[in-house]
Amino acid sequence: MTAIKHALQRDIFTPNDERLLSIVNVCKAGKKKRNCFLCATVTTERPVQVNVVKVKKSDKGDFYKRQTAWALRDLAVVDAKDAVKENPEFDLHFDKVYKWVASSAVEKNTFISCIWKLNQRYLRKKIDFINVSSQLLEESVPSGENQSVAGGDEEAVDEYQELNAREEQDIEIMMEGCEYAISNAEAFAEKLSRELQVLDGANIQSIMASEKQVNILMKLLDEALKEVDQIELKLSSYEEMLQSVKEQMDQISESNHLIHLSNTNNVKLLSEIEFLVNHMDLAKGHIKALQEGDLTSSRGIEACTNAADALLQCMNVSLHPGHDMLHAVKQQQQRFSDLREQFARRLASHLNSVFVQQGHDQSSTLAQHSVELTLPNHHPFHRDLLRYAKLMEWLKNTDYGKYEGLTKNYMDYLSRLYEREIKDFFEVAKIKMTGTTKEGKKFATLPRKESAVKQETESLHGSSGKLTGSTSSLNKLSVQSSGNRRSQSSSLLDMGNMSASDLDVADRTKFDKIFEQVLSELEPLCLAEQDFISKFFKLQQHQSISGTTTNETEEMDGGNLSRSYISGVPQPVSSEKDMIRQMMTKIFRCIEPELNNLIALGDKIDSFNSLYMLVKMSHHVWTAQNVDPASFLSTTLGNVLVTVKRNFDKCISNQMKQMDEVKISKKSKVGILPFVAEFEEFAALAESIFKNAERRGDLDKAYIKLIRAVFISVEKVANESQKTPRDVVMMENFHHIFATLSRLKISCLEAEKKEAKLKYTEHLQSYVVYSLGQPLEKLNHFFEGVEARVAQGIREEEVSYQLAFNKQELRKVIKEYPGKEVKKGLDNLYKKVDKHLCEEENLLQVVWHSMQDEFIRQYKHFEGLIARCYPGSGITMEFTIQDILDYCSSIAQSH
Repeated sequence: MTAIKHALQRDIFTPNDERLLSIVNVCKAGKKKRNCFLCATVTTERPVQVNVVKVKKSDKGDFYKRQTAWALRDLAVVDAKDAVKENPEFDLHFDKVYKWVASSAVEKNTFISCIWKLNQRYLRKKIDFINVSSQLLEESVPSGENQSVAGGDEEAVDEYQELNAREEQDIEIMMEGCEYAISNAEAFAEKLSRELQVLDGANIQSIMASEKQVNILMKLLDEALKEVDQIELKLSSYEEMLQSVKEQMDQISESNHLIHLSNTNNVKLLSEIEFLVNHMDLAKGHIKALQEGDLTSSRGIEACTNAADALLQCMNVSLHPGHDMLHAVKQQQQRFSDLREQFARRLASHLNSVFVQQGHDQSSTLAQHSVELTLPNHHPFHRDLLRYAKLMEWLKNTDYGKYEGLTKNYMDYLSRLYEREIKDFFEVAKIKMTGTTKEGKKFATLPRKESAVKQETESLHGSSGKLTGSTSSLNKLSVQSSGNRRSQSSSLLDMGNMSASDLDVADRTKFDKIFEQVLSELEPLCLAEQDFISKFFKLQQHQSISGTTTNETEEMDGGNLSRSYISGVPQPVSSEKDMIRQMMTKIFRCIEPELNNLIALGDKIDSFNSLYMLVKMSHHVWTAQNVDPASFLSTTLGNVLVTVKRNFDKCISNQMKQMDEVKISKKSKVGILPFVAEFEEFAALAESIFKNAERRGDLDKAYIKLIRAVFISVEKVANESQKTPRDVVMMENFHHIFATLSRLKISCLEAEKKEAKLKYTEHLQSYVVYSLGQPLEKLNHFFEGVEARVAQGIREEEVSYQLAFNKQELRKVIKEYPGKEVKKGLDNLYKKVDKHLCEEENLLQVVWHSMQDEFIRQYKHFEGLIARCYPGSGITMEFTIQDILDYCSSIAQSH
């Protein structure tokens, strides 16, 4: 234990200017842990501080470390557990009770005795020692190993003291004077002992010689002790006086503490009262505005808005714990609730009146828009209502039930208003589409159903701008079954109502402008209403959305906003943007059917209108999707675009179907087939319409389908033709197709253009060869025999020795074809070709020139045979190539 004590003093307490007085090896009661040491220490500096320090070994176990320290003045009780029996357990009561078990009862008793002595010497506050033997609580220090440590003497020194430098120097000098100081330590020790005895004797003699001085010193010491006793008595009296002063100061301190606590409580109470007053007190002006504020003027609306915001702040204030139990707070909250309910009811009633008034006032202005293709402007109404936007947001946050009711009422009243306006707008559009200056001319060729369209449209013109009676008639026009939507006269193959003489470019351009104007009027109307709904009802448009289901749309039509809303409670929905789209669907539920009716009417008037509608509708859908791909406008126009595309596809399908069913006259020549001419008209119009259009791919697909159908139908008609040769039908029509594709430069039909040119060239050559045949028939037969002999192996110059092919026979055959007969045969051939070819394609001269070239080729072939087989005979034809050219030229000019 002594070694541990020295180690602790050296490593831990000396660096901290402390002296270790007692030590005990302990462990915590009831726990099996490593042992530690409790040390009683005092500081070397004044004022002296007495501590109890807990020291334990480090985790590595190679050194000790200071863990916890308690000031001895904080120790209240020392409990030794048993004053009679030896017991190693004891408790120290600091801020809490620490239970210890010493390694032995002796160490525990020594440590407790040291604590008692330190308490008696340094502390005014006495520690309670319970269950401690009275023998330990004495001033005397028990004998034993730890007497010097437990004695509590402040001047006690350690058992081991190091030598200072001077002492070390003296010892070294002494050892240097003795030769055997190191080699024979025992002799050196004996020598030092003898010298010490000599010195002790001399000291005793000196002391005995100075006995008188010693007596004087002793008397002085006795007097000094008496003075010390007197000083101690005075110090004791002073201490008693200071003790009374301390008690008084403690009382004053306690009184000050109570005063401070009272002041703190008063400040907190005042703060709570100020908080409640500042946050739950509504100004009289705000209360008056909520109860009686004018909701029709801008100033009144602003006052009501400020009052509503102030009321909302008072109601939403975060109360401190316990505030809600105060009677005054409950009364104020009830008052706020009543004000909120009263103002919400007044606001909802006023806005409902505004909605109703808007429906009635706007209906009176419809007549002035009926003659023009424009929709009424709702901007003034939106501008007036937007003054209530902040109040609507307040209502949404405070009374969702009334907010939802206002939303439904707005949709109900505005849907009726917009339905009247939009239907009247579409009636005007239908009148402008059908009521053209060429009306009689256009409808004269229509079949019975188309005439019915005209008659019902004329009944609209007699209404003098009052359109209410004409709604049903035009609806009858618009709503037709898909099978009757496009009659025979409205197909591209029928040259009735689609010819350039009946529906010219001006009529189609007019339809295009009317349809564009309809879409241009609807777009800003929908966008303005959607923007107003977002701002007025405080619905965000930038959130991500999910598609609206069919069931939700059906509930919208039934008057409910959505299944996601339950009366008075905002339920979670996919996003507020869904609600905007649902409201727009309810308000503008008539737009899609009206657009579909208008499209049906335009398609009924002219199938070509589907091209205009496809381009215009595609452009507007593309524009709407760029703004918001999931908005009501984008969705509605997308649905209508599907209908337009379906009509366009039906138009193409009907054309192909009627190409397949086409019949030709057996009594007249075929010429350019109607569907070939109409494909040219279709392609020319489509190219002008689809220039830089977004749906160019749809047209290209239609081109491919149509041109292939045209090719097949041309070949079919050519095979069935009886009066006109097949080659002529193929040649003329494919020439027309090639010319059309070359002029229009349709990039997707380049392959078909090359194919048309190839077919035209092939059938032109075939027709020329077939029609020209053998104009010099006997001469052809003669030279065929000559070529047959040469083919059999007879040399060409020996053919003239054959009896049937001698020179005389050749001259006979040549004499049968004088120039006059040749010209007559060519003239008959020209008349025959003229009967076969049609005038509009103007291919007669091309064909005649090709026949001329073919005839000259045959002539040159005959001359070559004569030169090779009858050399030097001088036999020649009775007409020359120049004669042939003259004959052909004169025949062409004469006709």
